[in-house]
Amino acid sequence: MALRRALGAAGRSWAQRLCSVAGGGDTIFAVSSGHGRCGVAVIRTSGPGSRGALRSLCRPPELPPPRVMALRRIRDPATAHTLDRGLVVWFQGPRSFTGEDCAELHVHGGPAVLSGVLRALGRLPGLRPAEPGEFTRRAFRRGKLDLTAAEGLGDLIRAETEAQRRQALRQMEGELGQLYQRWSDTLTQALAHLEAYIDFSEDDNVEEEVLCQVDGAVRALQQELGAHLQDGRRGELLRGGVHTVIAGPPNVGKSSLLNLLCQRPAAIVSPVAGTTRDVLEVALDVGGYPLVLSDTAGLRHATDPVEQEGVSRARHRLQRADLVLAVLDATVVPTEPAKLGAALGSLLPPTAPPCILVLNKADLLRGEGETLRDACSQGDPLPPTTLLSCKTGEGLDNLLGLLARQLARLCGDPLAGSPSLTQSRHSLHLGDCATALARYGHERRRDLGLAAEQLRLARRHLGRITGHVGAEDVLDIIFRDFCIGK
Repeated sequence: MALRRALGAAGRSWAQRLCSVAGGGDTIFAVSSGHGRCGVAVIRTSGPGSRGALRSLCRPPELPPPRVMALRRIRDPATAHTLDRGLVVWFQGPRSFTGEDCAELHVHGGPAVLSGVLRALGRLPGLRPAEPGEFTRRAFRRGKLDLTAAEGLGDLIRAETEAQRRQALRQMEGELGQLYQRWSDTLTQALAHLEAYIDFSEDDNVEEEVLCQVDGAVRALQQELGAHLQDGRRGELLRGGVHTVIAGPPNVGKSSLLNLLCQRPAAIVSPVAGTTRDVLEVALDVGGYPLVLSDTAGLRHATDPVEQEGVSRARHRLQRADLVLAVLDATVVPTEPAKLGAALGSLLPPTAPPCILVLNKADLLRGEGETLRDACSQGDPLPPTTLLSCKTGEGLDNLLGLLARQLARLCGDPLAGSPSLTQSRHSLHLGDCATALARYGHERRRDLGLAAEQLRLARRHLGRITGHVGAEDVLDIIFRDFCIGK
């Protein structure tokens, strides 16, 4: 019964695969190097008409061999007018980005040149403008990328910091997809062995010890998957930025700190308490790590309705923060570490995220400055603490060092260890996979058919991450490992 189900599923999978290959018979084109004036722009085509389109725009002479760039005069086929002189190259499928025949025209990046070449391509029969992401979608359909690699490519294009670039490049090169594929292969083998035991154990073709092997493989996978899920959201933080909230009482220099860190007057600074009413957000690169910094209203009991809303938004943002820069006035805080820690605790929620304490207005300190500096170096009960003067900039380097260390701790090294989770959808499917594996142990004691269904569900959730979901692999292992029907 289980084998027949697998055969039916395999037939449906092959039918879907044939439909996928048969689709996309048209040829698409678009500017693939971004828009705006530039020295060189790249126009790409993909599909069966790519070679003919390139020949129409560049004749004569003959096109260069595949994957060889050549300088050509690019003409409008309808008028024979020269549009530009540029480098052209064509890639014969499947040795291309999309797996189809592709062509590229490297032309000058002026708007008139681009619009002229695009108009000429659009008039050719069988060609149409590409939809957003269609080149990458075709690469996925042709097996050039799995979904995680495609997401990594998108992240690489959007990367703004060095650490983001490293993580995106690692994912685009397939490390995350390879990890999930290895887990999927483990489940495929376990499911195949379990299916074989269910269908053929009565004929003595499959020994009972196979069940012990399946149980061991599932337990090992549960442990590895659990460790992967408990990574502190390192990959997601690195991809989207560490959301950091500047919090503190009114008039302690929160907006001044924001302006100092981003080196521009992004926030209004006023000696009047309660100036900041809304949340102001800027993105920064600190030590190669992405930081999304939010300036918030001063935390106090407000009577003005607008300020009350600002304080409410500040507390809400604090609850969601990944890191807090707590700012206090250095001239009025207690110098004893215990009392300073209590003052900080009254400011933050009970379940506050990691924190850096900034004691601002250090330029106004008198004799108590050394005592406060000693308190800053005490550690527990204080978080990392530094003195700062937003007015003079004194202490900024120390603050940036503390920030960089905290960001490195939260995000981790993108090149070390196993690749990290980068998308919330990965976490969702992996959580469902873990749930199915946990249910397998329960069903295993009751009914092997239901236990097999849990392995099938777990494998399906992994396949949804990479985009690879099929049943023919199970059949391959059944016949390979047990030689049934020999």
